[in-house]
Amino acid sequence: MGRQRKGQAVNGWLILDKPEGLTSTKAVGRTRWLFDAAKAGHAGTLDPLATGVLPIAFGEATKTVPYAVEGSKAYRFTVGFGAETDTDDIEGTATATSRLRPARADIEAALKQFVGEIEQVPPRFSALKVDGARAYDLARDRCDFDLPARTVSIQRLTLIEHPSPDTCVFETECGKGTYVRALARDLGHSLGCLGHISALRRTRVGGFSLDHAVTLEAVEQAAESGQEALRSLLQPVQTALTELPALSISPSDAANIRQGRAILLRGRDAPILAGAAYAVSRGAPVAIGEVARGEFHPSRVFILPD
Repeated sequence: MGRQRKGQAVNGWLILDKPEGLTSTKAVGRTRWLFDAAKAGHAGTLDPLATGVLPIAFGEATKTVPYAVEGSKAYRFTVGFGAETDTDDIEGTATATSRLRPARADIEAALKQFVGEIEQVPPRFSALKVDGARAYDLARDRCDFDLPARTVSIQRLTLIEHPSPDTCVFETECGKGTYVRALARDLGHSLGCLGHISALRRTRVGGFSLDHAVTLEAVEQAAESGQEALRSLLQPVQTALTELPALSISPSDAANIRQGRAILLRGRDAPILAGAAYAVSRGAPVAIGEVARGEFHPSRVFILPD
């Protein structure tokens, strides 16, 4: 029996505009198959209901996923007033209802309490683990459990439209671990009218935005034209590292780093910094590492074709 084919060495980021109804895992699987890529992962799960920016890393770009995940995120979302659901979105079963509908002025006044560092209880239907089990599995089995509140950061929360008494459209920028579904639920509670997410679109993850996103249909069309067309859709491996300082190094230093050796940052133009950084030689990323005492110590080395 011949060896199983493992796929090609594809390296870079695909910024997918995920369609509604598709899980993040299936989106990664579909695009990986289209690219025939040996390795793939994503930076930040989107619920099936949600659309928008899903950064998918191929090959060596998977080494930068933690830096993309740590970045802030932006969303545009619609809240439906008058009902709370077990999933905190429109796909769930209503658990309570209200006839009250808030005025625009009351909504805008309520938003202030949700900006900054706040305590938030995650949705019961979430991927968080409770004693080793996923919360959504426990919720489906109607198990009795509680999720503790967590501190999350919300930099901005803005009312964009109030098209009807039953719905409002908002935009938010928030930090890692924030659940927009929980934000909608808690806003509804604070207004006394109850609420849930009826539409959710992610517009940015770190440095990845809708400006560079492509639809799944566009990826499928490119696949019909071949690998060259597909790879033209990719962003460079280092795209997720915009928050880190870049160190320009010589080819000889790059060779030492690829052997796992630290290099001395010498010369009059050597950067005066300490902490995380990444090294670049001839425009290509070489490694992520730490700068300490005038040396760069690699921790993740990129293996890229010349």
